[in-house]
Amino acid sequence: MDSPLLLSSVPSGAQQDEEDHDPIKDLTVQEQSNLISSLPKREGWMRVLRRYQGFWISDVAIPRLMAIQAHFKPRPTDVILVTQPKAGTTWLKALAFAIVNRSNYSFSQHPLLSRNPHECVPFIDLPYVGGHAADYKSLAQPRLLATHIPYSLLPASVADSDCRLVYLCRDPKDVLVSLWHFMKAMKPEIMELSPAFEMFCDGATPYGPVWEHNLEYWRESLRRPEKVLFLKYEEIVAEPMRSVKSLAEFMGCPFSEEEERDGAVEEVVRLCSFEKLSSMEVNKRGVGLMGGVTIQQANFFRKGKVGDWVNHLSRDMAERLDRLVHEKLNGSGLTFQLGYFRDFVLAGRTEGAGEILLVDGSAALGSHHHGDEDGRSMATLPLVPTAMAMKKG
Repeated sequence: MDSPLLLSSVPSGAQQDEEDHDPIKDLTVQEQSNLISSLPKREGWMRVLRRYQGFWISDVAIPRLMAIQAHFKPRPTDVILVTQPKAGTTWLKALAFAIVNRSNYSFSQHPLLSRNPHECVPFIDLPYVGGHAADYKSLAQPRLLATHIPYSLLPASVADSDCRLVYLCRDPKDVLVSLWHFMKAMKPEIMELSPAFEMFCDGATPYGPVWEHNLEYWRESLRRPEKVLFLKYEEIVAEPMRSVKSLAEFMGCPFSEEEERDGAVEEVVRLCSFEKLSSMEVNKRGVGLMGGVTIQQANFFRKGKVGDWVNHLSRDMAERLDRLVHEKLNGSGLTFQLGYFRDFVLAGRTEGAGEILLVDGSAALGSHHHGDEDGRSMATLPLVPTAMAMKKG
């Protein structure tokens, strides 16, 4: 269990207008505890979730979030990677780290061959555990940091700075399945998938609702495309080379023509592939500590596939979640390639199962992609076949 934090108050000599004063900064440990315990709560996931400033945050993460809101000051050169939990966080960290540091390490002696990506790119909130403020002075510039914090809950210092944000989202159905497996591996006694699905549809997941989290960064990417890059997991899977080059350009370290001729882009893609990372000894048998919780590194590498939800969600569940997400995103310009299995019949029949029917149309994927000079979106994914066999009876 994380230690409670005593947040420092605003210095008495500071000249601050009354409307700028943030009472959260002045909370004592007891007042902070009382505030958190008074918030609406939901149980079922690994930790108790509290409704804080419009989002569901675990009760042990809220003190860290308060500390970040009060104290975190980004540098203009910082690059902050943002995801919903289990939306491709580990992969994005690996890609960004490999891109930024490609001139510092050879691909044959790379830190990612011996260290988990979460060790290479720290979360901005975890160093606040136990009341200790984060110290990132030793990190080389540009500093790579990560967070799951919704945009509206980030400290104002982030929006006011010149730092860059890279946001990665993923089909909510795959997010749900991956999140449930991840937490089930760490705490087997958590709820089964059906109640987890209901909570997900209610928006009650860590840093959820997922769609609100997505929308906040989507809108900010439209408002400040030079500072906020919005990516989709499925797009990177479909075109990893193109995605890596776009990410490098956005982060201010584009590949030179010589690097491209020498295969540097391919090397980054190969180094950061699921197959490569999951086969590393440190990721197969290593153990890490995250937020006071011991985690088997292998838990970060389950499948990494697009569409694994088909092996876990019924047709009714998939259709219901697709409709919900479509309604929540309607009118925003943000779309996912939402699909369910045509002729997906549970009553013992398997004829025709295995073809994805696009709900939002084939143009859904990649409808907005920064870095396309000619304005064209990235290619859509083909229909996804399944190897799942439906047993009779």
